[in-house]
Amino acid sequence: MTSSAPNNSAQDNGARDNSARDNSARDSHEFAVLGQQLRVDSVRAAAAVGSGHPTSSMSAADLMAVLLGGHLRYDFDRPDHPGNDRFILSKGHASPLLYAAYKAAGALTDDELLTFRKEGSRLQGHPTPRALPWVEVATGSLGQGLPVAVGMALSGKRLEQIPYRVWVMCGDSELAEGSIWEAAEHAGYERLDNLTAVVDVNRLGQRGPTRHGWNLKAYADRFKAFDWHVIEIDGHDVDAIDHAYQEAASTAGQPTVILARTRKGKGVAAVEDQEGKHGKPLPDADEAIEELGGVRDVRVQVRKPAAARIMHTIRSGHLELPRHEVGEEIATRDAYGQALTALGSARGDVVAVDGEVGDSTRTEYFAEEHPERYFECYIAEQQLVATAVGLAARGWVPYATTFAAFLTRAHDFVRMAAISGSGINLVGSHAGVAIGEDGPSQMGLEDLTLFRAVHGSTVLYPCDAHQTGRLIAQMAELDGVRYLRTTRGATPVIYGPGEEFPIGGSKVLRSSDADRLTLVAAGVTLHEALSAAELLDGEGIPVRVIDLYSVKPVDRRTLREAAEQTGCLVTVEDHREEGGLGDAVLDAFTDGAPVPRLVRLAVRTMPGSASPEEQLRAAGIDAQSIAAAVRLLVEEAVVR
Repeated sequence: MTSSAPNNSAQDNGARDNSARDNSARDSHEFAVLGQQLRVDSVRAAAAVGSGHPTSSMSAADLMAVLLGGHLRYDFDRPDHPGNDRFILSKGHASPLLYAAYKAAGALTDDELLTFRKEGSRLQGHPTPRALPWVEVATGSLGQGLPVAVGMALSGKRLEQIPYRVWVMCGDSELAEGSIWEAAEHAGYERLDNLTAVVDVNRLGQRGPTRHGWNLKAYADRFKAFDWHVIEIDGHDVDAIDHAYQEAASTAGQPTVILARTRKGKGVAAVEDQEGKHGKPLPDADEAIEELGGVRDVRVQVRKPAAARIMHTIRSGHLELPRHEVGEEIATRDAYGQALTALGSARGDVVAVDGEVGDSTRTEYFAEEHPERYFECYIAEQQLVATAVGLAARGWVPYATTFAAFLTRAHDFVRMAAISGSGINLVGSHAGVAIGEDGPSQMGLEDLTLFRAVHGSTVLYPCDAHQTGRLIAQMAELDGVRYLRTTRGATPVIYGPGEEFPIGGSKVLRSSDADRLTLVAAGVTLHEALSAAELLDGEGIPVRVIDLYSVKPVDRRTLREAAEQTGCLVTVEDHREEGGLGDAVLDAFTDGAPVPRLVRLAVRTMPGSASPEEQLRAAGIDAQSIAAAVRLLVEEAVVR
């Protein structure tokens, strides 16, 4: 389904015009036929398993047919081709349509199409890149496709500088999500004219009509406010769709949105524009297939992309991390900014993303040194993480940073990043009550819980500058979602520049055969634990101290040895009790190993405004409080 090359001979103008009209008519017919095939195959796939969203697929079938047959530039044999257009099905529940398109392109067989949603099939209910190489990112949680597409478009325009187009197909229901408008504003601000959003405005959501129904103007006004080029069309008129895609490709200086008025369940009277049909196979699939013209086997020759250079050159050099004197006081957030900047000098694939707090998170250091690889997302944390996911999908190694507390806004994007198998680094600064006077709204007190619960995640919490630098460098080589927590205030350097900190390890900083118990801490409370140990040692109460900088994975061996030798573990964390360091330690004993006595010191009250020292004392996690807790435990042990 490709257009014929034009005849450039002047004397054949009349023939050329006739040829163009013939080709246009032929293309229109082929697009319409392909659209019907995509509908039929969507119905068949859902019917074969007895579940799925065929009506949502049927409304967008003509939009997909014209894109696949006339405008997408993609080599299905080389999904990693640097010149390929990128396509994201943001309305991931319409996966039958996507899989039907893959079949039409020859990437899937008909037999595999009919394994949709069945155990062991690559064709999951909502698409993921873990299963299919042509899927860019996992979708299904609505409102995420467009934000991630913005990250990809930024890569194409600012980093790769390859003229591929990023296409994203959205549903009208998801336009109620705030993340869509974070993305829309960001794309307009960045003038991403390589981005085209296609909105399937079929009027019906899951439980009934959407907020704006078929009022395209309501959506158009919003996109125009964010400086998008807006095209309104009948989403079942293949000629109008074709022209809209051409117009989008020729629009300069603005992203384009195509608002397409469609009918859910198009082509089958029993379900077309009917409420209550969402997420269900058609009541009579055989009758519906006959109504749609029967099973077809059209194959589309998707146009190949133009030759393009390698996506980006990864400049690899010697990493020279900053060095500090032992005893020097430096905040780990400062050490993060310095280490990231050094890593960016050694590796050309490292990029930084920040949420308009770079002067606090210290990503401003990276921005000054590597401005071409720095992305400012402003106060839009969902777009912050989505940008990182989009950049990672294009092969970059992103570090996205904001206050630890504010990453909670983007938890769903983090969760979906894990489903995508996305390799992103997230850094949360201003963790815990130790930030001081700003108060609880700014304190990250739940972040360890949030990231420990993410599938395949790595969670790190350094206590000093050298440890921070080493961990930041290692994060670039890890898989999955990686999270590192930094501290606002200065803490003393306790490790030398040559110290190693393997992921999954820990450091035993004080130890003797006479230890009465073990203090387990990380970050700011590690220093409080060391001070408490000094106080107790002067009282004849020796205690072991473990720096558990790797919160996930946790160092099971060292913790078990400490439990066996000292009998009691006391965890000290500037974090809520639930899901944090204490639970991470407990995980070391969940496979049947004997569970020691475990005492948790954590933030259990609602903080107010106070100095960092006052905050730690009020929470019961400063050195004096730790020492007092240990004395009570020792006294109890003596009584027993």
